[in-house]
Amino acid sequence: MKHIKSAPAIASLRLVLGTVVLIQACIFLFSNDQARVFARHGLPQGIRYILGWSEVAGAILFLVPPTVIVGAWLLLAVFASAILLHVLHGEFEVGGLFVYAAAALVVLAHRDRRGTTLDAKLS
Repeated sequence: MKHIKSAPAIASLRLVLGTVVLIQACIFLFSNDQARVFARHGLPQGIRYILGWSEVAGAILFLVPPTVIVGAWLLLAVFASAILLHVLHGEFEVGGLFVYAAAALVVLAHRDRRGTTLDAKLS
């Protein structure tokens, strides 16, 4: 019964995280400032596009109830890659990425035996 009561909270967390990540990914992809930051670090723009488009795909999958689990795993992979890139370049301000990853893990943790997330049952 407790799981049913937590379903609206998990649904809200999923929708907020998915929306925020989608917006941030679009800014990351289409902002000239972000392109300059990537160039300043000597990273090829291709890496920015791979990370950005993977993040967009993960966020969209995360927002659609039947594909939440695939989207969450894809987002976790993107967050881990981004954390690694930041740390390798001496940037240790990655707290936001850890919060995003924790939220994705919470959504993943609230699924039933068949893999369906609890918030999908509300739809």
